[in-house]
Amino acid sequence: MRLWLPLAFAAIAAVTALGVFWIFSARSDQALRASAENLALASTLDAADAISVAIQHGHLDSAVDSMANKTRLAVFVYDESGGLISPDHSRQIQLSNIVPRYRAVATARAGGRYQSTLDKGTLIAVPVERVGGVILTYAPRPELEGTLGIVHRQIFQAALFSSLAGGLAGLIVAMLIAHRLRRIATAADAIEGGSFDTRLHPWLRDELGGLAATIDRMRLRLRETFGRLEVERDRLRRLLERLHDGVIAVDEDLRVEFGNTAARRMVRAKLREGEELPEPWAESSLRGLATQLFTQRTGVLQETISTASGRVYAVVGIPPRGRAKSAVLVLTDISERERRERAERDFVTNAAHELRTPLATITGAVHVLQAGAKDEPEERDRFLGHIEREAGRLGRLTNALLVLARAQTQAETPNVAGVELQPLLESIVADVQPPEAVVIGIDCPAGLEALAERDLLEQAVSNLVANALQNTERGRVEVAAREVPGGSVAVEVRDTGRGIAPERQERIFDRFYRPGGRDPRRFGLGLSIVRQAVAALDGRLEIESAVGRGTTVRITLPAVQAVEAVA
Repeated sequence: MRLWLPLAFAAIAAVTALGVFWIFSARSDQALRASAENLALASTLDAADAISVAIQHGHLDSAVDSMANKTRLAVFVYDESGGLISPDHSRQIQLSNIVPRYRAVATARAGGRYQSTLDKGTLIAVPVERVGGVILTYAPRPELEGTLGIVHRQIFQAALFSSLAGGLAGLIVAMLIAHRLRRIATAADAIEGGSFDTRLHPWLRDELGGLAATIDRMRLRLRETFGRLEVERDRLRRLLERLHDGVIAVDEDLRVEFGNTAARRMVRAKLREGEELPEPWAESSLRGLATQLFTQRTGVLQETISTASGRVYAVVGIPPRGRAKSAVLVLTDISERERRERAERDFVTNAAHELRTPLATITGAVHVLQAGAKDEPEERDRFLGHIEREAGRLGRLTNALLVLARAQTQAETPNVAGVELQPLLESIVADVQPPEAVVIGIDCPAGLEALAERDLLEQAVSNLVANALQNTERGRVEVAAREVPGGSVAVEVRDTGRGIAPERQERIFDRFYRPGGRDPRRFGLGLSIVRQAVAALDGRLEIESAVGRGTTVRITLPAVQAVEAVA
């Protein structure tokens, strides 16, 4: 503006000055030339009167010279027949150089008056009264050209000064306007940058003043609006910080715009604003899910992520909506729910697996009694004993399974206490029926105790004994317990069966794992339950095996004496 506005003012002034110059030049030329012609005509008429008198008295030559000097005109006199009766030169002007003299003389002889302005002077011819003839005068006017030049220069200088004055005025006006616009632009930039403290004080009530007043009112309203938004944003931030679910907002470049405390805890990152969204889990890509929210925009995306650490997260992705440019990731830790659901499934599966043996025994005994054994006291008492023993076992199994399920859901920890191992092992061995070619024995010192939950430990050892008998066709199965260095007790189940290949030893405790060639009626849950029970008791489970040489499974638990010594 500071450039084009002065140029515009200067151009307007220049055009105006040129118009004035053209008009005044034409008018001044016309006026000066008319004045010169009138002056020459008056002088010629005076000279004609004087020449008429001189002709009558006979001293024409002296009169011509006198009038030429007096009027500063070149004077030439013709008689009635058109012949020159005066010298052919006057005031250093040769008559032959005046081209239109013949026409001028002819016009005057005819009684008219000839008057013409030539390039360098004025030519006039008038008749001489009383004596006849014609007087021809030529008035050279070099001063006329000089005067016109002076006038032209003055007008040109006036036009130039007008243009400069117009440009200077335009510059001043432009600077004033630019200064006011700069103040308005500074206030607008401050508003754009989020600052609403730059005030505008319009000192003129013109259009720019009205614009400044409007922007200042807008500034005040925006400050009030943004103040309310700031309060609401802080309130929303505090609310999000209190949520148990993680909330992460990211832009299209997958840079974090917001992350609450729960989200930082789940992804184990600081989630600073402007940083890239981290990739916290190797099992699934959080960045890949966020990318889909911007590329596909098909709606809300949901994904369940199970991490190597055992945590399970439900991730819900909300794509940008409307004019929003941010996507939102909501992370919910469902580990406890998954653990409870898994424990419930495990409880049902384990119960179905573990309870079928005593139930089968009870059912068989009932069938025998109903078939007639009830009428024989000895047989009746024997089968009733089976039913009583298996019913008690059912109770212990049910309690053990419930304790195991609660431990897996972390609803409660097992109620551990000192368990004397010798009676426990004898009870377990008494309840089994080994094959004819297999001998089962116990090796446990009297009074040896381990810190455990009795029903869980019984269930684990019973499953190990059952597994050993199923995999031993002939030989020996031994259940042993002993103290080990470090204040612990080891309970071992040893067999001389077929053994386990090294590549299968890592999977033998997995759920539903059944090595090839085994009985298809077995579900592969017994050893998995053993591992769950030992984990619930904070014990350690180990296996030693060689193909064709047998297997030893060891459960290591804290000794009661060691715990009492620490206490």
